[in-house]
Amino acid sequence: MSRLRLSYSASFLLSLGFLAACQMAKPTSSPTTGPPATAPATPVWQSAAYTVFRDSLVQGPHTARALSRQALISNYQSPANAFQSPQVSFKFSVNGKDNEMAPGQDHLFLALPAVGGAALETPVIVFGQQSVDKRPVPANQYLAPNTPLTIRLDLRPMLAAFRKQGYYTLYNGQKLYQADFMHVFVAGNTAPLSWDFDNLINKPPLELKDPDGNGIYETTVVLNAHSDQKSTAARWQATLDVSAFPQLTSDFPLLDALYNMALEEAKRAVEPDGTFRTGQEWAGVWTRDISYSIILSQALLQPEAAKISLMRKVTPEGRIIQDTGTGGAYPVSTDRIIWATAAWEIYLATGDEAWLRQVYPIIKHTIEDDEQVAYNAQTGLVRGESSFLDWREQTYSKWMQPVDIYQSENLGTNAAHYQGNVVLGLMAEKLGETAVAREAQTRAARIKQGINQHLWLEDKGYYGQFRYGRVHQQVSPKSEALGEALAVLFGVAEGSRPQTVVARTPAMDYGMPCIYPQISGIPPYHNNAVWPFVQSYWGLAAAKVGNETAFLESLMAVARPAALFLTNKENFVASNGDFAGTQINSSNMLWSLSGALGLVYKGLFGMNFQADQLTFQPFVPQALAGPRKLTNFRYWGAVLNIEMVGFGQGIRQITLDGKPLPDATIPATLTGTHDIRIELPNTPLASSAQNKVAHHVAPPTPAVRYAAGTLAWPAVESARAYQVLRNGQFAARTTESTYAVPAGQPFSEYQVVAIDAQGFESFASEPVVPEAARHTQLVEIEAATPKSSKAYKGYQGKGFVEINKMLNRRLTVPISVLATGLYALDFRYANGNGPINTSNKCAIRTLRLGATQVGTVVLPQRGVDEWSDWGYSNPILVQLPKGRSLLALDLEVANENMNGAVNEALLDQLRITRVK
Repeated sequence: MSRLRLSYSASFLLSLGFLAACQMAKPTSSPTTGPPATAPATPVWQSAAYTVFRDSLVQGPHTARALSRQALISNYQSPANAFQSPQVSFKFSVNGKDNEMAPGQDHLFLALPAVGGAALETPVIVFGQQSVDKRPVPANQYLAPNTPLTIRLDLRPMLAAFRKQGYYTLYNGQKLYQADFMHVFVAGNTAPLSWDFDNLINKPPLELKDPDGNGIYETTVVLNAHSDQKSTAARWQATLDVSAFPQLTSDFPLLDALYNMALEEAKRAVEPDGTFRTGQEWAGVWTRDISYSIILSQALLQPEAAKISLMRKVTPEGRIIQDTGTGGAYPVSTDRIIWATAAWEIYLATGDEAWLRQVYPIIKHTIEDDEQVAYNAQTGLVRGESSFLDWREQTYSKWMQPVDIYQSENLGTNAAHYQGNVVLGLMAEKLGETAVAREAQTRAARIKQGINQHLWLEDKGYYGQFRYGRVHQQVSPKSEALGEALAVLFGVAEGSRPQTVVARTPAMDYGMPCIYPQISGIPPYHNNAVWPFVQSYWGLAAAKVGNETAFLESLMAVARPAALFLTNKENFVASNGDFAGTQINSSNMLWSLSGALGLVYKGLFGMNFQADQLTFQPFVPQALAGPRKLTNFRYWGAVLNIEMVGFGQGIRQITLDGKPLPDATIPATLTGTHDIRIELPNTPLASSAQNKVAHHVAPPTPAVRYAAGTLAWPAVESARAYQVLRNGQFAARTTESTYAVPAGQPFSEYQVVAIDAQGFESFASEPVVPEAARHTQLVEIEAATPKSSKAYKGYQGKGFVEINKMLNRRLTVPISVLATGLYALDFRYANGNGPINTSNKCAIRTLRLGATQVGTVVLPQRGVDEWSDWGYSNPILVQLPKGRSLLALDLEVANENMNGAVNEALLDQLRITRVK
């Protein structure tokens, strides 16, 4: 894509006349007559944010225009650096963790020009001691572009503690051992600062250094740095031969040109080795990216590249590979199963039975492993991180460790697992494996029931984001656009729910935000962002339920960024529509361009691919009425030339080679070249709506502590009230920042939710268990097997035990409890094989009580070489009999992680907590 990035000034001068004409008088044109006249034109679509015409798009001072079906121009420039506050909020971070001060407690500095032009620098700030610049923020004064700021940190107290006792005690009581101290960073609210602690390691300028060894660390960052390139390309001109792909023509030159641009980018997305490149800035094959892209359109467009790419994401043992991710990937992340739906889509598009037989055992064995490792028999749901929303702090509360994310049960991930089981059942039926088909159908039914029972929010009319907590869980009431769309498309939502979901899920002026409302203090990427591929799935869901408003707006929400930016970008900021404000972005993004194409094939033309036929269910909004043709479309052994006229949903008449086509369905056995003509009913649809909302940030998550019978938390700035939860259920509502815990209660987990004036909720706080020791007993693991000789610190008792692929593959632990009851079992462990946010070395073990499997113990990574950083695994609820029992921790086939070679952790204690 870089070779299309012409000099902005040169391109702009060449196209200035066209743009000026477009802005002075809205143009009209026919698809074949060249430059338009200057007569006023009627908008195709219009909102408060932008207006779309047949051959142009206008957003404020910015205009994009189709010069032809093979050329586009745009004068878009990013406003990302304008009007930034000079108040910088920041804190320090050891090893890329939020560990300096309690959440919500930050340093503040006013970055205004210094007297006499002196260099700008903060005071020397002692680690853990809040520094607040008390100068008022001047009205109408903004952060100057390219402002250097030197940030200075005093680490001498920490270094002295290392020398004296070998560790430093952090604000939360955790011990930071000298051997684990590797980096110190600054995080904050003003770019290049970021609150994304997990990825600070990838931003070298944010690391503070002490070159003279005096204990004062510092770094200089340039705030509000203006990029040399604030615009994308000014012109797109077709340069590749895409004649082998389906060709689109209509009375809408802008949409036709964007379609052709997407075809070119799709062709560029195939690497020399035959695999898909995820994006211009994203090399390599990613399971979820290619899968969602294949489902949208690449199975139809480039099936061979789709096959090669999917098979690149299979382990030697024949399991689907989970992308690297939180805590060491699988099973903290479990959305690899979307691969199955992509594989099935290739079969639907090609009829390749050899492919079907190749992928069937891969899907079958992957689901069997997932059922053992990630399925929750109590809820019917599947555990694991949000599908595609895999950047921890962008969609989860900061207190949630990777193990908490494993425990969560997400809408989108569960929709993907539901469909994965549906697909396995269909494949098994096709291949005569009736027993496997029944099992898959049963699993799918359980997941579907679990989603509708545990995630549906009746008062909101859509599904909640995820269930989360520890022993007890509750639902996050945020919407999750991809999950909502998949629930509709895959048939999880039934009855009136599909229509309700599309009508009531929050939508913003520039499109569907990934989540709503947004998370406080987190910059745009998944938070406060629209992803065009998600918008495309949303558009297809809208078409399925006949919501003309939502479908037309989805078409425009995908067209707008592609037209203005002259490429299919990865994402953009939901609140202002700009590409430049997100944490990472890429041009030529595979799933974005695939979505643009899928909205044509599966939306406008309504192609519904089934195991042995193709049915047409077109949906053309009245604003897009007119003739359109799609030629050279390949389906199994046939080539289809499709002409469609009119508007509406449903078909008045459809013919194949001039003869009526029963049920608007083509059998998969059709061969040769054929002409299809579709006449739409030209009947206006019933009025439909979307839930249009303004940008909104939910309150920050309260930081709750328990002492002397009382829960207490610092007041949350935007909160008007607080809701106290006990064991995931409502306990009280208060306007105070304290809550007296009733005495003499059995085991209880308390959380607090902040509620703002508009009724939006924060995430629930980290669970707090009053008098936890009263309910808990500890078992030293080294009492059951010889302890390790390694010299790591921070363990309890007399030592710790190593588990890996060679050592302690089976570890038996005798336990004894005083009474029969329900207990939560978890392990104090360390895993220094990688960072919290990426890699693939999450340790996994199966827990058995006697011979009975009772759960999977997940031991995610906690930091690179941080083997003295201890935490707890997921709690497993087990009914224990009074007296002695024998637990076994086993490494089984289903416990293979994505690394294969390294599956290890250190175990310190087993914690046994009586919960009922």
